[in-house]
Formats: sequence, structure tokens, C-alpha cells
Amino acid sequence: MIKAAVCGACGRMGRRIIKTISAQEDMKVVAAIEAPDSPQIGEDAGKTAGIGKIGVKVIGSDKLEEELKKSKADVLVDFTVAEAAVKNVEVGAKAGVAIVVGTTGFSEEQKNRMEKAIQNAEVPAIIAPNMSVGVNVFFKLAEQAAKLLKNYDVELVETHHDKKLDAPSGTAMKAAEIVAKSTDRELDKVAKFGRPKGELGERPKDEIGIHSVRAGDVTGEHELIFAGPSERLELIHRAQSKQAFVSGVIKAIQHIVKEGKPGEIQDMQDVLRLK
Repeated sequence: MIKAAVCGACGRMGRRIIKTISAQEDMKVVAAIEAPDSPQIGEDAGKTAGIGKIGVKVIGSDKLEEELKKSKADVLVDFTVAEAAVKNVEVGAKAGVAIVVGTTGFSEEQKNRMEKAIQNAEVPAIIAPNMSVGVNVFFKLAEQAAKLLKNYDVELVETHHDKKLDAPSGTAMKAAEIVAKSTDRELDKVAKFGRPKGELGERPKDEIGIHSVRAGDVTGEHELIFAGPSERLELIHRAQSKQAFVSGVIKAIQHIVKEGKPGEIQDMQDVLRLK
């Protein structure tokens, strides 16, 4: 039985993750963590997830280390915000717990902190901006298309609900990184985030355009455009429900416990054997 601790337990993703883990025969939720000032502190995590009591109370992240030891969790799953996720990973790694992170919006410094904590503690980890199976196939197709269409213009448009905090999405940035690497470009030098009003001049040939739309209750859409002479190729992924991401989380949990490597950070490409 895989014992999971869920950080961000009362958020939109956290509630779905708890509900789905609880429905699995080979895993269970043993700890539910929220921000220390959350009004849900002390409530049963199953009740907040809409599945009835599971005997696990929501606790504040200030008590995470103590809770991980008490619950003997095998894996810590984090869907919070960047700053909180880094701290949770550091605590989880120190406690010797496997790590699965789906949080996005990390700075390079924050990524380095997590990597250092994971390597120093020699715990296995999966950090992925998007855990849906379809999106990770989208990444693989983006890599192949970019290599075959090196001279085509590349534009990327991502659309999410109006409550999303970061932009561009982690998924969009990952796709842009894949395209840049596959075409021997440095993303920091060629990325163009939106375009200001006015005369901009001719589009640089090596530019990778990245555009963010925030509207309504859109779960998540990513459109990658390769445009060349007289034609264009479009790769589109549309998430119809957050359950697409949660299903990937379950695969990630099973993979990290059974096949994770000490001190190594993997992603969903490893989980789905797409590398």
C-alpha cells in the first residue's frame, strides 16, 4: 500500500487528487497539508474532497515534517504555489520521502533549491509542469515536428481559466524549451512573450512567440504552430477536465515508488517511457 501525503489538499487539484487516491486499491492518503492560515485546518480531508471522512485531518505546512514522520508517508505530492512547493520539497526530501511535484511557476533559483534538496537527501523525484498523458505525447510530437521543420516560424498560444496565477503556463514554457532545444536555439534569447502595439519590424526568423490568454473557466489549451511557405502545421492539446492531470499524478506516484532513482529528478516522459 502506497502512503501519500498531499500538499495543497484543499485546492482544486488537491481535492481531486485525494478523491482519486482514495479510490485506488494500492494507495491511500495518510497526510493532508495546507497553508498554516487555511480555514480548512482541522477538517477531515475526505470531507473537503467530497468523499466523506477518511480519518485524515488537514494540517498546516508548518507541521509538515512532524506529520511526515508520524504518518510514515512514502510519497509527498505537491500542487500548491512555487514558494510553498520549494519549502515542502525541502522538508519532504529531508524526511526521506519520494517527491511528486506538479506545481508550476518556479524561478531558476527555486528549481536549483529543489534539485539540491533532492540530490543531497538522495530521494527519488518527479517534477513535471503537466502530468496529463496527452500533454506529454504533445511534448514528444513537438520535439519531432521541430526537428523536421527547423526553418518554420514557431508560435505558441496557451489559454487557461481566469484564476490561474502564473503566465505563461509551465506547459507552454516546457513546450517552448523542447522546440528551442530541438532546433539548436537558446530560449532565453529567442522567446518573444506577446507583442507590444506598434511597428515591430520584420519577425526574426529564429523567434519563438509565446502568448497567454486568461478567460472564463478554460481548463487548459495549448496550440503550437509551425508556419512555413504556403502551409502550417498545428499541434493542439485541450484538457476538458482537471481529471486528465490527476490521472497522470496516479501514474507518477506508482512510478516513483516502484522505479524512482535516488537523487534523480524525472518527469512524465520517464513515467510514460517516451524518452
